[in-house]
Amino acid sequence: MAVIEKESKPSPARRLVAAPPGASKIDKIALERYRLPLNPPFRPAWDSRPRAHFDATIVRVTTADGAVGIGAGSAMEGIEDYLDLFIGTDPFDLDRHHAVLSNIDFHGGRPWALDLALWDLTGKIKGQPVWRMLGGSSATVPCYASMGVSCDGGEMVEKVCALRDKGFPAVKIRFHRGDWRDDISALVAVRRAVGDKIEILVDCNQGWRMPWDTAPAWTYHQALVVARELDRLGVYWMEEPLHRSDWRGMAVLNNAVSVRIAGGELTREAHLLEDLIERRCVDVLQPDATQTCGIAGVARLAKIAAAAGVAFTPHTWGNGIGLLANAHLFAGCKGRPWLEFPIDPPEWTPARRDFMLAEPIKADKKGCITLPDAPGLGIVLDEAKLEKRRLV
Repeated sequence: MAVIEKESKPSPARRLVAAPPGASKIDKIALERYRLPLNPPFRPAWDSRPRAHFDATIVRVTTADGAVGIGAGSAMEGIEDYLDLFIGTDPFDLDRHHAVLSNIDFHGGRPWALDLALWDLTGKIKGQPVWRMLGGSSATVPCYASMGVSCDGGEMVEKVCALRDKGFPAVKIRFHRGDWRDDISALVAVRRAVGDKIEILVDCNQGWRMPWDTAPAWTYHQALVVARELDRLGVYWMEEPLHRSDWRGMAVLNNAVSVRIAGGELTREAHLLEDLIERRCVDVLQPDATQTCGIAGVARLAKIAAAAGVAFTPHTWGNGIGLLANAHLFAGCKGRPWLEFPIDPPEWTPARRDFMLAEPIKADKKGCITLPDAPGLGIVLDEAKLEKRRLV
């Protein structure tokens, strides 16, 4: 566990801002790493290696008077070198913190879990949930079930029907079987089984690869053929059909087909996400606050998307803390039409996804989650369980 505490004398060069009444300066930042063994292992469609464990990095930001903000996200490689930039500063100075984190993001690993912790801390001090701080009027968030495993048509039909019966209005299935014809065959089987009783979303998983996966992304012509098939089968959106930086290809594809194009889930730079909107590359924008731009940055992108008529719904394939943070964004920024809710039992369950929480996040019989009215992000950790999963 890495802990950075306040120096006895802050650097003269450090920018300090007057705290609002009742707020004290940031005194300590702790990074804690945990691991949940997975048996059976998880076999995500986007990864050729089955995953035998699930890691989580939790950030705690503590003020001098003992208020604590919690966040989680990526492993944040190298963040320890920069934590001193936040010690002794005003936790309410979120614009300043966002600017520093954006610089860190350029130089190292994705640091946005710290941003979540700062928003959680600010909400706790103000006594407001983050979704209200962002301007939201309702704590109810409609969700789509997001499957993670690429299975054969028969098994996929069973899973989609089970998720439909749980009340989800839409289900996202995964392509990436190597041959798109096999993907289409599985989709046809699902459509025949469920008819028009549920919306079907398709993640093509062509935007990025794991480091060891050298398979090329689809060409434009391959993506066009698949898109026309998805049009024919009434698919609601087609996610990541081309390489993440092929803006020209996505814009041309979007203009050529009726199926909606979704993307932007792991794009790092705000300007690049703005380009996706401006060039009409996507109909659905999917930045994830744990991976891209943090809460303030994604909230700004949501406003730009809304003004352009582009739907905003964050990517949420991480742990329960990340799901909570993005749900607050969805509610606060009036996202549409649904938020991603990762679930694909038995390999991916709310209990596994949210192992750090006292209670897993669950959807109701209409496929909705209700955000807590507690201050901040409403995170309640299972400290006893976490202690057993701690990595040295």
